[in-house]
Amino acid sequence: MSQWLRVFGYWLLPWLLLAGCSSPTQSAKSYRIVFAQCNSVGKWREAMLEGMRRELSFHPEVQFTTLDAQNDIKLQQAQILALTKKETDLLIVTPCETKLLTVAAAVEEIYDRGLPVVILNQPVDSRRYTAYVGSSNSEIGLSAARCAAGLLRQRGQVVELQGWLGNQTAIKRHEGFAQGLAEYPGMKLVGKVASDWLSFTAKAELQALLRAHPETNLIFAHSDLLALDAYRVCKELGREKQIRIIGVNGLPGPGEGIGLVQDGVLAASISNLPGGAEAMRLALRILNKESYERENLLGITVIDSTNVAMMRQQADRLASQQQDIERQLTLMDDLQANYVTQRNLLIGLLVALLAMAGFAAKAWQSGRQQRHLNQQLAQRNEENTSINAQLKAQNEENVRINEQLIAQNEENARINEELKTQNERNVHINEQLTAQNEEIRRQRNQLEALATQAQADTEAKLRFFTNFSHELRTPLTLIQGPIDELMATKSGFTAAQRHDLGLVHRNTQRLLKLVNQLMDFRRIEVGKMNVQASEGNLVEFVGEIVDVFERPAILRGIRLHWLPAATVVSAWFDPNVLDKILFNLLSNALKFTPESGEIVVRLLPEDKAAGRMVRISVADTGPGISPRDQAHIFEWFYQGQADGTAQGSGMGLALALGLARLHHGQLTVQSEPGQGTTFELTLPCELPLALHAPLIPLLAAEADQSPLPRQRRLAVDVFEQPTEAAPTVDASASDTLVLVIEDNPEVNDFLVRKLRPAFQVQAATNGTTGVEMATALIPDLVVCDVMMPGLTGLEVVARLREDWRTSHIPVVLLTARGAPEQQLEGVQAGADLYLTKPFNPAFLLESIRTLLANRARQREHFRRELNLDKTTVAPTRPDQRFLTDLTAIIEANLSRPELSVDDVGRSLNLSRMQLYRKVKALLGTGLTEHIQNIRLTKARQLLLDDSLTIAEVGYELGFSSPSYFAATFRAKYQVSPSEFRALQPTAES
Repeated sequence: MSQWLRVFGYWLLPWLLLAGCSSPTQSAKSYRIVFAQCNSVGKWREAMLEGMRRELSFHPEVQFTTLDAQNDIKLQQAQILALTKKETDLLIVTPCETKLLTVAAAVEEIYDRGLPVVILNQPVDSRRYTAYVGSSNSEIGLSAARCAAGLLRQRGQVVELQGWLGNQTAIKRHEGFAQGLAEYPGMKLVGKVASDWLSFTAKAELQALLRAHPETNLIFAHSDLLALDAYRVCKELGREKQIRIIGVNGLPGPGEGIGLVQDGVLAASISNLPGGAEAMRLALRILNKESYERENLLGITVIDSTNVAMMRQQADRLASQQQDIERQLTLMDDLQANYVTQRNLLIGLLVALLAMAGFAAKAWQSGRQQRHLNQQLAQRNEENTSINAQLKAQNEENVRINEQLIAQNEENARINEELKTQNERNVHINEQLTAQNEEIRRQRNQLEALATQAQADTEAKLRFFTNFSHELRTPLTLIQGPIDELMATKSGFTAAQRHDLGLVHRNTQRLLKLVNQLMDFRRIEVGKMNVQASEGNLVEFVGEIVDVFERPAILRGIRLHWLPAATVVSAWFDPNVLDKILFNLLSNALKFTPESGEIVVRLLPEDKAAGRMVRISVADTGPGISPRDQAHIFEWFYQGQADGTAQGSGMGLALALGLARLHHGQLTVQSEPGQGTTFELTLPCELPLALHAPLIPLLAAEADQSPLPRQRRLAVDVFEQPTEAAPTVDASASDTLVLVIEDNPEVNDFLVRKLRPAFQVQAATNGTTGVEMATALIPDLVVCDVMMPGLTGLEVVARLREDWRTSHIPVVLLTARGAPEQQLEGVQAGADLYLTKPFNPAFLLESIRTLLANRARQREHFRRELNLDKTTVAPTRPDQRFLTDLTAIIEANLSRPELSVDDVGRSLNLSRMQLYRKVKALLGTGLTEHIQNIRLTKARQLLLDDSLTIAEVGYELGFSSPSYFAATFRAKYQVSPSEFRALQPTAES
């Protein structure tokens, strides 16, 4: 029997192998590609989608889905953001756009999730995408201009029929067309009109334009559809023979670009490939981890009468080939279906044969098992007899075990007695624990009493601060009132007096702000801070606050971004409460963000189980907050350890948190040292009815204690600039440039105002910026503070002295440190003068004038040295070393007539302005005059050599002609070169 089964198996094995081949080809990996199109209307869009499907016909394993936004940008944003990486492997998108919105933010977000994104046809204003496929609309416009010039022989009048205004495609095509026409002076663009892409909406405007310009002989339309409409307008005017028309797209088929050119309706059409097939091939390369180009520009072809027949034949041949491919694919599907049917039938027959063979083998095996079972039953009977004997012995053993159990029970009784004694002991211990618990409870009551007392003490302190704040408001009001009246009086005060009034007014406002924060703190603590909410557009409200901070951010070199997720977010909120929260958050971000940093404000609506919420985040690129400080930053009067940053009052964040909770919201922080800080404010869009403001606005006295409007008040707090402009002085009054480096804005402004009447003044707010400005501007003198965050004043002096470009600049140090050893340290660092605060402004002015006079005497000394016959000056100091290098460069290039200031500057690695101010500071003359002086001094030496003619001397020293050399020599020495040579023997005798 087993031999028969083996033979059957050998016969069945080939058939099993044949059935195991499920398909003639191995299945490829499946991908899911989504095409988010702006719209699907129009032949060009249909050709794009057809190209994708034609390419996908070679890849049946790809799952392809299309999304149609119907020209609705918000719908397309929602469609893109709804995609997930689990359900999509790659996104192809043709972006929608309006004059105000694009889908760039949605594309960036889906790209950041890790989903590859291919942009098709229309670029987006972002670099966060995987690849781009499409034609250059600028090149299309440029090709149209060149084609028009060829048709009109570079002379004629042109009208442009654009797509709708604001569309990037229309803008780029117009820019390229205008650029191309600029190459042909005889071509003139006499006018342009705009129309919708899919329907002709500019018929009346085009007719009026053509009537106004009867000499028009060419129209450039941004699409073949618009070109056909333009032809119809020309035909109605009877000018279809006079005006040639150029379109864009060049698609095959009736009524499309190639057909219109061949029929003579259009003079030409610029081919604009839809790019569907190319985008799909690129997507498959990306998914298969193959190499690809990130930017893929499609070719552009001008279709005119010279090549339209060939283009049409190519299009017909391509369409025919596509039909053949589709027929072959249909035939392959039929063959595949027949193959699957036959394979399934064969597998069924094989299964039936296997079943029959299995039944036969099972029957034969059952007979063998029955005989084997009978033998086992006989053996089992014998075993049962043996087991009975064993059971009898086991019963005897059980009797013995029972006797042992009785003895064990007696032992257990004895143990129970011992346990009873132990329980009595435990009762005694419990009584002791109860007494200890009573003691602990008594101590806890004492601690609670102490806590209550501490709370009462804290409450007393808070009442004191609150009462003290109220007491401060009276004198502040008495101060602020007269100041407001004085500031309102424009006459009777000088500009400096108005500036000082603004200084007093601003600091009064700052003190009033601190008092108001203390009062808000007290009202929150006692539960008397009321929320009066009204419904409004939260995006508009937050945007106005962000706009107030834009100007100070620009002044600090900080990029401030406002990124709402929607244009309208309706919510119930109290403007007064939300204003204070956001003001504190943005003020903190602006204060701690360094120059060239970034602040990003985002607003995102959310739907949670608790209801509709909105999240407002303020993220900066500042130094971050340490974990130790994060645990306390929302505590009242807590000030973290922020090196080099001015400390605040410690009330802003605590007040913001209290106001957020009062508004049924929450304020959180996320930060890592060196990675910046993000504060997130989460608020409900709906508030309890008790918090809704009545229809008539409340005139609550506590709504806003500041007499200034909200935007102006924020501007004062953030800018911290005088309310009146500083007095202006004519900068031409003096050509002496003084650079002020001072981190305190008040002192900085004070120094600028005091020095500006006598000098030209530039100001820097930190040491690093000051060194950069000194290197760039080469000032005549620097006034610098010593104690500054980052680069100190002593380090500024050291850097200026090390750099030979700035080594000559006098430096005046100002400091509050007045110890003799500290003054000695400043002078040893290289400072020319060391003044201790407070200083006399008149003394400072006279000191600066003295230093500048000494510098002028030193400059005259350098000039006398350079006028000597020696060619170099001993490089004992950086300034002398600079003059030595400068003289060497000039003397090495004396024979070059074209030697310029720029040439010398490049040799010394200096800009034209830096070189001019350096030479002017050292020699009191310009570089051109200095070069001329060196040439004339050298001429006196060469004229003593009789072997050289006067003309040869002039050419040797770089003079363009002998006459120019003679005139320059006479102007310098009052004698001509020939007279000077003739006088030399007399001088020697």
